[in-house]
Amino acid sequence: MRLLPLAPGRLRRGSPRHLPSCSPALLLLVLGGCLGVFGVAAGTRRPNVVLLLTDDQDEVLGGMTPLKKTKALIGEMGMTFSSAYVPSALCCPSRASILTGKYPHNHHVVNNTLEGNCSSKSWQKIQEPNTFPAILRSMCGYQTFFAGKYLNEYGAPDAGGLEHVPLGWSYWYALEKNSKYYNYTLSINGKARKHGENYSVDYLTDVLANVSLDFLDYKSNFEPFFMMIATPAPHSPWTAAPQYQKAFQNVFAPRNKNFNIHGTFLDNAFRKRWQTLLSVDDLVEKLVKRLEFTGELNNTYIFYTSDNGYHTGQFSLPIDKRQLYEFDIKVPLLVRGPGIKPNQTSKMLVANIDLGPTILDIAGYDLNKTQMDGMSLLPILRGASNLTWRSDVLVEYQGEGRNVTDPTCPSLSPGVSQCFPDCVCEDAYNNTYACVRTMSALWNLQYCEFDDQEVFVEVYNLTADPDQITNIAKTIDPELLGKMNYRLMMLQSCSGPTCRTPGVFDPGYRFDPRLMFSNRGSVRTRRFSKHLL
Repeated sequence: MRLLPLAPGRLRRGSPRHLPSCSPALLLLVLGGCLGVFGVAAGTRRPNVVLLLTDDQDEVLGGMTPLKKTKALIGEMGMTFSSAYVPSALCCPSRASILTGKYPHNHHVVNNTLEGNCSSKSWQKIQEPNTFPAILRSMCGYQTFFAGKYLNEYGAPDAGGLEHVPLGWSYWYALEKNSKYYNYTLSINGKARKHGENYSVDYLTDVLANVSLDFLDYKSNFEPFFMMIATPAPHSPWTAAPQYQKAFQNVFAPRNKNFNIHGTFLDNAFRKRWQTLLSVDDLVEKLVKRLEFTGELNNTYIFYTSDNGYHTGQFSLPIDKRQLYEFDIKVPLLVRGPGIKPNQTSKMLVANIDLGPTILDIAGYDLNKTQMDGMSLLPILRGASNLTWRSDVLVEYQGEGRNVTDPTCPSLSPGVSQCFPDCVCEDAYNNTYACVRTMSALWNLQYCEFDDQEVFVEVYNLTADPDQITNIAKTIDPELLGKMNYRLMMLQSCSGPTCRTPGVFDPGYRFDPRLMFSNRGSVRTRRFSKHLL
């Protein structure tokens, strides 16, 4: 059984559905911020946009392997980014970066808790009104549709419960809290609807597919639309659809050079993650076919990505994310749409803070009116030559451990977190770090500082050491080390345009070591405030 879309009469006041009744002059006034290349002034209908977001899908360890249809329908029909990163390898901070186009130090979501600003009242008041979907709806006249996992604490009583519908959404089908496949509750435009464990009507990935297809059937044909579909897969508990529960029986967690925990638990987890992705592959196929059937496909950009990567046994870490290494911070990013040639691969260094600016650019919105830290990918997607682009992005994370002993592991010292399985802990309060991830014609580096008593530094040359086994911090050229430290300071305090200034390996870079010892010195060890709210 499909969930019915919101009836037109139940749309909240101000919905874009009412725009066709405006006079042409009023319509131009309403859309004044979005009259770009595709705008009304050009006499053409602006493109639609679909953003498909998975949960914890890695790129480094083969996370795209099960998605044959997705790779064929999006990747082979458009562009695949081979160097796409997240600014924080954790669900809520990363999703907040997607929605706001900002680094975590600017949107202030630091972890998956209300105390960490995840879907808090402060987030709702300060950040939600300025997300790119809110701009698309209020300034560009887009119909906006959301289905799936929003932020991990969405629906919490102290955050307004399921009645809260964030600004910017015409249609809202949001999951209460974290990823599940059965026995969950959805907010249907502010009203709770519970689901059980009957596969035919309750399996969440399929439910999201069905309500998305319903939206395409019932939406207005007068305005462009934006859809964001956020699946639970491949997040734990890794519950695959019945028809896929025996898939990949001969698949095992990769035993690469940095893998050093062996056990069937990891292999089972790895296999189940892939199994859940097969339903995502079906969702993508259904969506593309419906867009083609309705004649919308050629005027629709489709983005496919994940909120963060994942690891299964690397560096003695069992199963999680939260770390600074490639397997956790690197994600898939595939895009197809108008003007994108098929079978393209881009090596440009991109981040999920670029998605919001890109989608607003597609809508014709003036990016100078935003406070976003990211850059529009549209020139890359259109094959622009002689393009000036960044050489580095910031990755930052605040450890979640508290100065208390984990009650499930009383023998361990205070300050640890995520202790599973067998009291092997994934996180700690001193796992607070910030990194510069650098790519240029000659360099492929990562420079990281930990916010601990030692200010421990890790540096990796990924050209020679792609598995990040050898820390070269004590052997690298001291001048280069100083420049990377300075660049980290600048990025940690950046906002908007200053996040896009030339990096160490850009021709326009200027290194002023005096700033390292001026009144900016406090920036060096500042990661996040412990008291944000």
